[in-house]
Amino acid sequence: MGRVIIAGGGLAGLSLAMGLRLRGVSVEVHEAGTYPRHRVCGEFISGVETSTLESLGIDADFEDAERHSRVVWFREGRTIFEGSMPSPALGISRHRLDLRLRDRVVAADGHVYERSRQSREPREGRIWAAGRVARRGPWIGLKCHFRTLPMSADLEMHLGTNGYAGLAGIENGLVNVCGLFKVDRSRRAPGVELLLDYLAAGGNEILVERLRAGRADEDSFCAVAGFELGRQEVQDELCVIGDAESMIPPFTGNGMSMAFQSAEVALEPLWRWSRGELSWEACVAGIHGGLHHRFRRRLLAASALHPMLLHRGGRVVIEGLARSGALPFGSLLSLVR
Repeated sequence: MGRVIIAGGGLAGLSLAMGLRLRGVSVEVHEAGTYPRHRVCGEFISGVETSTLESLGIDADFEDAERHSRVVWFREGRTIFEGSMPSPALGISRHRLDLRLRDRVVAADGHVYERSRQSREPREGRIWAAGRVARRGPWIGLKCHFRTLPMSADLEMHLGTNGYAGLAGIENGLVNVCGLFKVDRSRRAPGVELLLDYLAAGGNEILVERLRAGRADEDSFCAVAGFELGRQEVQDELCVIGDAESMIPPFTGNGMSMAFQSAEVALEPLWRWSRGELSWEACVAGIHGGLHHRFRRRLLAASALHPMLLHRGGRVVIEGLARSGALPFGSLLSLVR
C-alpha cells in the first residue's frame, strides 16, 4: 500500500492521519512546531456531525468537551440578540485537543514528526495541511484564555467598529477570547494588552472592563496576521485540506468543523490511491472536487455576510432585526454550515 505523507499536524492533518490508520494506510505527519501549543482559534466546534468524528476515529476525544447552547450577541457593549444553537457546540482548547489527536495517531502506529518542515510543492502521496497561505492581508487574529470570567451565555459574540470577538468556555473553567480585527499598525501594546487595546478601539470598553476583572493566562496569548479569508491560492497539482484550502470567516464558528470535514472528504480517495485503485491525479481531483462541493455554499454565504459585520450600516441592520425579533438566526446559521 502507498504511504501518505501529511505536511501539517493541526486538526485537519492529525484527524486525516487517524482516519487513514483506521483503514490500514501507512501515514507520516510532519509538524513544523511542537505539542502542546496554543493557536489563534475560536476553540468551539459547531456544525460537525458525530458520524464525521466517528469516521475519523476521534469521537472519544470530545466526550469531556464543554457543551454550549445559549448565545448572546453584543454591539459595542449593548445586548442585541439572545438565542440558542440548534445543537450544542463543543468547547475545547487547541492546547488539549491537538495533543490528544497527536497521541491517538501515535498509538495507532502512525508516525508524527515534530519540528519537521516539508517543502510546499506537489508530490505523489503528499497532503498539504499546514494551515493558511501566508500573504499580505488586512486582518489580525488575537487570542487569550481568561480565568474567573463570568459569562452572559455559553457563547458570546461582540461586534465592534474594527472587527469582532467571540467568547467560549473551555476546560478547567477557562474562557477563550478570540478576535478578528482590521490591522491597525499604530497599536503596539505587548501581549494580551494588544487584544484589550483592539477591543477598546472598536467600542467594546465594557468587555475590556470584564476581562481586566478576570485573570488572563498570559502563556495562552497568541497572534496571527498576514492572511486572507476564503479560498486560498493553491497550485492545481498540490493536494490541500483544511485552512490551506479555504478559511471561512470566524464569525461563523465553523472553522474547526471544516477541518474535520475536509479530512473526511479526503479519506476515501486516499485509501483508494494507497490500494492502487486510483491514480494520484484522480485522487487529487477527487479531493479538490469533494471540498468544493461540500464547502462552496457556506463560503459564499459567509463572504456575503462578513462585510455586514464590519460596516456600520450592516451592524445597524443586524441590531434592528435582532431587537425586533426578526433576525433569522437559525436560517443564517444553516447557510454557513
